[in-house]
Amino acid sequence: MKDILFQPITLNGLIVKNRIYLPAMHLGMAHDFEVTDQIVDFYALRAKGGAGLICAGFATVDELSGNTQNIGAHDDRFIPGLQKLAAAIQAAGSTACLQINHAGRYNYSFFTNGKQPVAPSAVASRMTGETPKEMTAEEIHETVNAFASAAARAKKAGFDAVEVLSGTGYLISEFLSPLTNQRTDEYGGSFKNRMRFGIEVMEAVREAVGKQFPLIVRMNGNDFMPGGNSRQELKEYAVVMASGLADALCINVGWHEARVPQIVTCVPRGTFAYLARGIREKVSIPVIASHRINDPETARELIGNAMCDMVAMGRSLIADPMLPEKARQGRENEIVHCIGCAQGCFDNLFKLKHVECLCNPLAGYENRIRESRTAHPKKVMVIGGGAAGMTAALAAHDKGHSVSLYEKTGCLGGQLFLAAAPPGREEFAQFAGDLARQVRLRNIPVFLNQSVDEALVQAEKPDHIILATGSSPFIPELPGMDLPHVVSASDVLENKVVTGTRVAIIGGGAVGVETALFLSEKGTLSAAMVKFLLVNRAESFETLYEMATKGSKTILLIEMLDKIGKDIGKSTKWGMMQDLSRFGIKTLSKTKVIQIVPDGLEVEQDGQVQQIIADTIVVAAGSKSNTGLSAGIKKTGITCDIIGDAKKVATALDAVHSGYRAGIAIE
Repeated sequence: MKDILFQPITLNGLIVKNRIYLPAMHLGMAHDFEVTDQIVDFYALRAKGGAGLICAGFATVDELSGNTQNIGAHDDRFIPGLQKLAAAIQAAGSTACLQINHAGRYNYSFFTNGKQPVAPSAVASRMTGETPKEMTAEEIHETVNAFASAAARAKKAGFDAVEVLSGTGYLISEFLSPLTNQRTDEYGGSFKNRMRFGIEVMEAVREAVGKQFPLIVRMNGNDFMPGGNSRQELKEYAVVMASGLADALCINVGWHEARVPQIVTCVPRGTFAYLARGIREKVSIPVIASHRINDPETARELIGNAMCDMVAMGRSLIADPMLPEKARQGRENEIVHCIGCAQGCFDNLFKLKHVECLCNPLAGYENRIRESRTAHPKKVMVIGGGAAGMTAALAAHDKGHSVSLYEKTGCLGGQLFLAAAPPGREEFAQFAGDLARQVRLRNIPVFLNQSVDEALVQAEKPDHIILATGSSPFIPELPGMDLPHVVSASDVLENKVVTGTRVAIIGGGAVGVETALFLSEKGTLSAAMVKFLLVNRAESFETLYEMATKGSKTILLIEMLDKIGKDIGKSTKWGMMQDLSRFGIKTLSKTKVIQIVPDGLEVEQDGQVQQIIADTIVVAAGSKSNTGLSAGIKKTGITCDIIGDAKKVATALDAVHSGYRAGIAIE
């Protein structure tokens, strides 16, 4: 039986070799709107990896529609760069699409030399904090023409298709939504009027590229914005788009302001495909499902169960560009999966940095793949089998060195398993398994349950050592730390201890927040329990919601700094803060713990000392680098790199990237 994922599909005469669609993602790699070699290399590798249709973008339609890190399509001077990009994708075996878009009120004035962003109405953006200028009728017509001109440039540059972004809270969806469209002219009021701008854009684009050129509309299945477009309205919009304007629909989800997580690890795989199914049942053109489809089996299931016709796999192909080919060749066990951490692909963009990836240190640095193997292979000893150590071992092996990996515990993965313990974070364990599998595939010798000391180093006589011994919990010097009801966050997350009903957590950073959320699940209904009780109508929805969010513990999170979760990435922090409130976890910031007492602890806040009653005190006060072995190694005179948390306690992304740099740098 043929693999349904690798059956061709036709979009208005364009034959796409398989059902895998790489959707447009902001990469932050353009320079002054120009296509760079970095962008070309990024997409060419994904084409080589076997994606059927690759959509680059988004590309701007005018100077107010994006920023200089976006690909430009608003002037003829950008056509040569677009030609180079389209040709590179096609030469590597994929069909090439360009997404065009206008950010509307989601643009920032500092990106546009102080010019005020534009929108259908002057409604402030919660994301940017700015109030846009309401577009005049003339400006609306000019913008419609700008979309058409940008599409014509994409076609002239050699792209096989064009996608128009009509969701995510950008300009077209701002016209669709009553939240942002408060106009009283023919573009506002009824839903028919609010659809007018999007329809005019597509009509103009179709006129510009011709009837035989494939057009895709990326639109929302649900905005997840209270008071915004209903699902029924969006289905109605889809029907209009499918009636001679678009040749395929790619179903997006949510606005950037929405309070429903969309791409992060707590979102179960394939969750939002129900939105694609709802639209697919209303239209007769291909429908593409998207968001958190990070493995071939999920993709096959969605297509096979008539949820969609194609799958959008974006961050999945950032993490592993070769995912399609590995699946096609029956090598799915070799895939490195996206874990939805958002540390490199989204958090970087808030810092105006280009896309990177926790799971793939080469993402954004594809030119490094051409680095030559060493002419002088060395014997390399990697000490520590966590994320940093395994990545370093892989990089050094791929450079041509003889590598051995030593881990003091019985398995590889290190603190990735701790990161995987809180609810909705299980994908971190997937990454630990993926890395360990990559080590096995390369036949790198691994020594488990092996502590390394100076004597072993002397016996092995390596030419180079990479020290990746990680970190351990920092234990503050507080009176009462030796009391029996004091436990570490790591012991809690590893289920090594039993906590009481009333729990106080010292430390409101990432580990403290994750531990609080881990404990908040105790006593709640599982997903399977909720479904069983819901399907059998055993309890009301309100009761089920309460039992799914109200656990058996009272939890207090105590932090010395002014805010909880300061070290959590922006993409995931808001969701975790939302969950703290949802699960009834109380917080105290600007609060200093003075001492621990038999029935709780004493704290000082605003100069006032108070006693807090608690059955269990959990210490989540941060971590300290494990560097005890470094002095002994230094005595041997062997060159040694210290990486990951052993050098500086940071994020998992930092650990992986420091490991890669250390391994690849050995000459």
